[in-house]
Amino acid sequence: MVSGKRLADIGYRAFSTSMMLLTAYGGYLCAMRGYRYMQKQKQLKLAAENQDPEVMKD
Repeated sequence: MVSGKRLADIGYRAFSTSMMLLTAYGGYLCAMRGYRYMQKQKQLKLAAENQDPEVMKD
């Protein structure tokens, strides 16, 4: 039988690990959103230089 202290320790480690993974995943999502934003800005700038109204409509 597992003691209460051991069970609490296992629970704490599992919780800490899940929070670490969620933080890493959130960082990944944030970085990807920033990357897509920068790509869109670059595309809009290029379209403005070329005066392509079809791309700028989005």
